[in-house]
Amino acid sequence: MSVKLDAETQPPGSRVFTLEHAVEQIVGLLKGDYGLSRRSIALLLLQDDQQIRQMVKVRDAQVYEQIVQTVAATRRGYSDPLDYIIAMRRQQEVNELLKGVVEPASDPHHSFAEFLSRLTMHPVAGIPILLLVLYFGLYKFVGQVGAGTLVDFLESTVFEQHINPWVTKAVEGLVGWQVLRDLFVGEYGVLTLGLRYAVAIILPIVSVFFLVFSVIEDTGYLPRLAMLIDRLFKKIGLSGRAVIPMVLGLGCDTMATMVTRTLPTKRERFIATLLLALAVPCSAQLGVIMALLHGRRLALILWAGVIVGVFLLVGYLASKLLPGTQPTFYMEIPPLRFPKLSNVFVKTYTRVVWYLKEVVPLFIAASVLIWIGQVTRLFDVCIGLLKHPVKLMGLPPDAARVFLLGFFRRDYGAAGLYDLDKSGALTGVQLVVACVALTLFLPCIAQLLMNIKERGIRTGLLISGITLVLSFAVAFVVSAVLNATGAVL
Repeated sequence: MSVKLDAETQPPGSRVFTLEHAVEQIVGLLKGDYGLSRRSIALLLLQDDQQIRQMVKVRDAQVYEQIVQTVAATRRGYSDPLDYIIAMRRQQEVNELLKGVVEPASDPHHSFAEFLSRLTMHPVAGIPILLLVLYFGLYKFVGQVGAGTLVDFLESTVFEQHINPWVTKAVEGLVGWQVLRDLFVGEYGVLTLGLRYAVAIILPIVSVFFLVFSVIEDTGYLPRLAMLIDRLFKKIGLSGRAVIPMVLGLGCDTMATMVTRTLPTKRERFIATLLLALAVPCSAQLGVIMALLHGRRLALILWAGVIVGVFLLVGYLASKLLPGTQPTFYMEIPPLRFPKLSNVFVKTYTRVVWYLKEVVPLFIAASVLIWIGQVTRLFDVCIGLLKHPVKLMGLPPDAARVFLLGFFRRDYGAAGLYDLDKSGALTGVQLVVACVALTLFLPCIAQLLMNIKERGIRTGLLISGITLVLSFAVAFVVSAVLNATGAVL
């Protein structure tokens, strides 16, 4: 649709380019072939589309600087972002077209769906609704059904009673060399540990999480959540737009880090990447922690309070230390609706298939790396180094292995913590401290590589250094406070 940016969008008394004048100027300068109309390219340039800017820089290099100056001059004439002004003008045009052809059956502003929609975005009423979604969706369903019933069946019945004994016996009969045998079976074997973690512990948890996430997504609740937390996020240098990578981080932080490129400024992208690496647990890690703390509500509240507190405090400090302006935010709100079963199924199925293709091989690769570390004794050296900070946090020495596993994969470490707690090695206080430390711990290798790819090697390593120091420091403080007060969890 070609929208005329008429006098209504012009800044009164401005001596810089008006939007329509800028579009005409840019269209006159463009000579390259883009597969789109030149007016569309001009509008995308005014909206600071980075991909289009790169294309214009290559295909119209001689006039690129002149185009950049035109965009900058136009931007100076408006108090609101140009993409917001263009989007609002398009919406006005659409509304005018709809008036002539569509007649609503009833006033949508007085329907129950509209009433509920407004409640979900209300700064007071929206909070309890969000807490209900988190409690029943994550804590009860993911924690109880996924991490409780399904994991217990797959791990205890299927793997421990049937698959692992059969696989161990088969490998011992086929492989005579003990070192090579340890690669497949044993404490860190690819089959007995890596495959068990991936299929018996993590797969059921992420499957249930993806199911819940797909239901929430299909209702149209996520854009409303973005509007609800926009004011809070502005305090930490972000806008409601950042809710998308943050919520995706609850599925996979690596994927969410890639999505931060949709944020408009370098400052927002850095803050979002830092918070994803530090205080946003992935689905499997979150699910395992929910399972570990299920039935310990005080421990769960304490863990959640610490993580949210660190998230907000670090974000607030980053927003004060990093230069830049306060972000702006607007979003089109889709209708609130009942989730469509076919949509939920397709989304859940697609994400589970992605997990099987992308994550299971990483678990196997992590097992191989651990085996190499065992053979070369490097693994034991790393565990030995980690035992010192682990001891300061009041955790048993065996917890050092959990943190090392967590560096290979966050969910790998969470599964290791599940095993450690199942063996009875942790008290209630130690369990909370371990959950806090593991949640805030180093990003996994995949996320670290994505951080480096998206933000650069210096920034990626800086973020990892910050998370490592903060994870142990916060866990040490939590341990000291709980032990000093004699808390029983």
